Amino acid sequence: MIFPYIKNISKNIKTPKENNNFPKLQKALANIGIGSRRNIEKLIISGCISINNKLAHIGQRISLNDCIKINGKLLKNKIYKNTIRILIYYKPSGEIVSYNDPNNRPSVFDNLPNIKYSKWLSIGRLDFNTEGLLLFTNSGKLVNRLSHPRYNIEREYAVRILGKLTNNIKIKLIKGIKLKHGLARFSNISESGGYGSNKWYKVIIYEGRNREVRKMFEIFGLVVSRLIRIRYGIIKLPYEFKRGYLKELKKNIVNNLLLTYNLN
Repeated sequence: MIFPYIKNISKNIKTPKENNNFPKLQKALANIGIGSRRNIEKLIISGCISINNKLAHIGQRISLNDCIKINGKLLKNKIYKNTIRILIYYKPSGEIVSYNDPNNRPSVFDNLPNIKYSKWLSIGRLDFNTEGLLLFTNSGKLVNRLSHPRYNIEREYAVRILGKLTNNIKIKLIKGIKLKHGLARFSNISESGGYGSNKWYKVIIYEGRNREVRKMFEIFGLVVSRLIRIRYGIIKLPYEFKRGYLKELKKNIVNNLLLTYNLN
C-alpha cells in the first residue's frame, strides 16, 4: 500500500528545466524491462527511485550521465547501452506464463537465462494447457509493438478438434461471434490433415485474449483437444524445435525484426 504522505514527497519536488530530447524516466525503465510504466510510476511515487541522489518525479527526463538508483541500488547506466534481446521458446503444456503463481505451478520463466539490469518479458501469453511458440524480450517497447491489439499482429495456431467442423461453422467463425469480451473472429481457417478424433486445422487470429481460440470452438460444441501456436507475426516455430527447447535469436535477426516493425 502507498501511504498518502509518501505521495506528497513526489508532488513537492521541484521540477528542473529539462531537455525534451531525453527520454522520460518511466518510459526508459519500462523499455529495458524493469517493469510496466504503471509499476514504475508507483515506485517513483513511493520514493524508491532517485536520480543523482535526489528523489525522482513522474515525467522526469534523464540523460546519459545521470546516476539512477532503485531502492538504493545503482542501475549502472544500462538505459542507453541496453541491447534488445529476443528468445524463442517452445512452451509445453503445463507451464504458466507468470513470475508469480499462488498455486506454485511450473513457470516458463524458470527456464530462462539470467539477464543483468533487466528482466525477461513475455510477448503475449499462452494459457496453461496451450503449447507452442512463446517469445521473450528485455524491451518493453517491443512487447507493446507486438502485443497491442491496434497493431493487428497475426497469431497462427494448429488446432486439433473433437467434433465436426462444418462449412457453416467455419463461415460463422470467420465472420465473427460474440464472446463476453466482444467480437472474436478468425481471419483464416484451413485443414491440416488427420481424420476422426485426430483432425487438425490451422487458424489465424489477430488477438490473444485468454482462451479465446478454445472459447470460439466451444460455442459450437467443439472441443479443442490440443492447441499449438506455430507463428507469431513473422516469427515461426522452427520445425526442429521440441517441447521445452529455448534459443536466443542472433543479433542480425533481431535487427531485421526491429526494422520490420519500425523499431530501429
